[in-house]
Amino acid sequence: MDKLITLDRFILEQERLFPHATGTFTGLIQNIAFAAKVISREVNKAGLVDILGYTGYKNVQGEEVQKLDVFARNVLYNALCHTGQLCVIATEEDENIVPIPEEYPQGKYVALFDPLDGSSNIDVNVSIGTIFSIYRRISKAGPGTVEDCLQKGTEQVCAGYIIYGSSTMLVYTTGAGVHGFTLDPSIGEFVLSHENMKIPLRGKIYSANEGNYKYWKKGTRKYIDYLKSSDNHLKKPFTLRYIGSLVADFHRNLLKGGIFLYPEDTKDPKKPFGKLRLLYEANPLAFIIENAGGKASTGYERILDIKPEDIHQRVPLIIGSREDVELYEEFARENVEK
Repeated sequence: MDKLITLDRFILEQERLFPHATGTFTGLIQNIAFAAKVISREVNKAGLVDILGYTGYKNVQGEEVQKLDVFARNVLYNALCHTGQLCVIATEEDENIVPIPEEYPQGKYVALFDPLDGSSNIDVNVSIGTIFSIYRRISKAGPGTVEDCLQKGTEQVCAGYIIYGSSTMLVYTTGAGVHGFTLDPSIGEFVLSHENMKIPLRGKIYSANEGNYKYWKKGTRKYIDYLKSSDNHLKKPFTLRYIGSLVADFHRNLLKGGIFLYPEDTKDPKKPFGKLRLLYEANPLAFIIENAGGKASTGYERILDIKPEDIHQRVPLIIGSREDVELYEEFARENVEK
């Protein structure tokens, strides 16, 4: 029988590599994994209970909030707010930072979440996910602050995602390799299934919403045209694979290689710098992809080097195989030429 390595065992073994570790971080990951199991259970039976559909209000992004979004946000909050591990939480669904209640200890970590990415796909049974990002607090003590959340992506101590699909997987990195764990429902444990994941240097897949093609800038359109031609470096057209669920598109490309693009466009004047959120989507996935040997960029600068100015800041996101992203950056120069 092959050696069975659970997530709990794996992170405890990693903890032993750091003699001064207190176990706080280990407990934080374990609590996120517990929340993921609860969310996974509800996602898998969502069609059988009254948990699909809109709540009737919009989140801070102006998007309709679905019931399962609210459920996922509340599960994560309730799993973490009382532990003494965190000083503040911020989520895509909340307009402001979410403080830890005064009756609980204030911890040394900050947690940022997209509780349920791809939620517009819930009712058509497409894979969706949870994205998380962990930082050390920079404030000295007491309740966490906005400044604790507005740190560069380079300061992350951990980032990961959970994908709820044909199976539920938790993928995370602490800066020393990217590891994937698949939930075994028969024992209720995440089991190591993908150790030290690496993305190929170059792929054959591109993921983009081509419905926005006419709104893209010149260099971006030329790049897509290049990928679709038989005169590119592959000598045959790239394969288009676009699910419309960021976690699902990212997960496929991480395993198989390729590039995901959500560049800036002129479609919505209120979102001129891209659609995806720096803190809740771009930074955590950039941290993961870089630790898997890939690259993440706005097209003009490294995602992880951006200093956030707002907890709901949006950015373009070009992410995936290193050589594919670098080639896009060459084309993107035409986007800024006068």
